[in-house]
Amino acid sequence: MTGSDIPSSFRLAYVPGVTPTKWVRVWHERLPGTPLELIQVPPAEAGRLLADGGAEAGLVRLPVDRDVLSAIPLYTETTVVVIPKDHAVTAAEEVTLPDLADEIVLHPLDDLLDWETLPGRPAIERPATTADAIELVAAGVGVLLVPQSLARLHHRKDLTYRPVLEAPESRVALSWPQEEPTPDLVEEFIGIVRGRTVNSTRGRAATPPQPSAKEKAKAKRAGTATGSARKQAATGRHAGTLKGGKPTGKRGKPRGR
Repeated sequence: MTGSDIPSSFRLAYVPGVTPTKWVRVWHERLPGTPLELIQVPPAEAGRLLADGGAEAGLVRLPVDRDVLSAIPLYTETTVVVIPKDHAVTAAEEVTLPDLADEIVLHPLDDLLDWETLPGRPAIERPATTADAIELVAAGVGVLLVPQSLARLHHRKDLTYRPVLEAPESRVALSWPQEEPTPDLVEEFIGIVRGRTVNSTRGRAATPPQPSAKEKAKAKRAGTATGSARKQAATGRHAGTLKGGKPTGKRGKPRGR
């Protein structure tokens, strides 16, 4: 893809907690002439942004609307409980849902976990956001269950977290609007997140790998040796034959009958 076919930039949406840094770095190495624009978007709005063409692709949380969006699952996050550092639960390395039976478990309106039944005791009101719920945990109002990346994102010195066994988990995926064929730059980013090499046949046309100096020297030596062998063979045939094509003896004279 060259010339006017190359878009001026590639817009990548991402939801809080997802860190696209390593993939963005590879993008800049491979496509230095195509800027990548990062757009942070709330999880609930990511699907609509992609469907409306607000970004070419996005790092989102599943599920997405598969009628309009394609998606490749990338990884599943551990669910943790965020608690004050002096909480009794900190004595354990892992927590089970029954361990939280007597706790007030906050359930923010932007919760990312698919609960059939929320553990613990419900709060009087649901916080509007995960950030608001974190503030309530710090105030000693209750505890909060979130994907581990969000616990890290909202880190506070007075709070910590522990993994929760058998809790629902959040899956992160690369998603993009369904389109045939898939745009070249989207294929490029798919290749990056899947670990394809720069010379992969997917995405842009692959550039044939160039031989190293060592390989060039080896090929040159092989070509020289082949040429020498051919020359020696031709010389031998000439020495053993007169111009008329009759076999000769040791001194080049025609053999008698």
